[in-house]
Amino acid sequence: MSASELPPLPARRGTPAPSTPAPRRLATQAYKLALLPVLLAQGRRVRDNALRLPEAAGERRGVAGRGRVALRVLIVGDSSAAGVGVGTQDEAFAGQLAQSLAERTGAAVGWQLVATSGHTAADAARALAGAKLETADLLVTALGVNDVLDQTRPAQFLAALDEIHALAVTRAQVTHAWHCGLPPLGTFELLPRPLRWILGRDASHLDRSLVRHLEGQATRLHLPLPDAPRMPGKEDATPEGWMARDGFHPGLLGYRQWGRQVAEAIG
Repeated sequence: MSASELPPLPARRGTPAPSTPAPRRLATQAYKLALLPVLLAQGRRVRDNALRLPEAAGERRGVAGRGRVALRVLIVGDSSAAGVGVGTQDEAFAGQLAQSLAERTGAAVGWQLVATSGHTAADAARALAGAKLETADLLVTALGVNDVLDQTRPAQFLAALDEIHALAVTRAQVTHAWHCGLPPLGTFELLPRPLRWILGRDASHLDRSLVRHLEGQATRLHLPLPDAPRMPGKEDATPEGWMARDGFHPGLLGYRQWGRQVAEAIG
């Protein structure tokens, strides 16, 4: 598949994502204020006790597959895009995505990664503006968790994603963009309640805002993250390797499935 063969992205299937009703948003804000001391204490405890894993080792650009490079992908993101949770970039999202695309297209796929742990969408836009970029056909973003943690307003988050897209188009000649959705923070057992509930609601709200923002844009699409498989008889357990040791980032199986799912969506 070459850049010239990429069609406009299909219209979104199904019904548009519902917006969060104003009364519900107000109730959530009131709940946050009432629980602020508890939330701050839980947040500090999670941060202090969290297992800090390094970004995946290896080059931040490469080629997967054999033969002529027919497709090039630019990946921009945070710690999940940087591969925290696995050892090398080949095992991480960028490498898994490029390899899956190469297998599906039967041609070589070039990739470049601009990602840093802790980056919000605005941080990623600044990093992209200062990076030396190769020409690319596709942009894939993996951002939003740190915006939830920093309580970034949806309008600011979406403006930063628009800036990333504009930079990718003007500086790397990208023609299509795929924006990965946010993970379901409300299911992360690492997070205590009520912090888990609040962050889960905030992540869902930001993800719905992204879906609505991209509706009607012919060359940009929202991609939900893959659902975590469940162990038989253990509804709260995932297979070994799906999550990293820190309980927050994907493991090898999680990155592999994520890369495959994005490659399938790209086609």
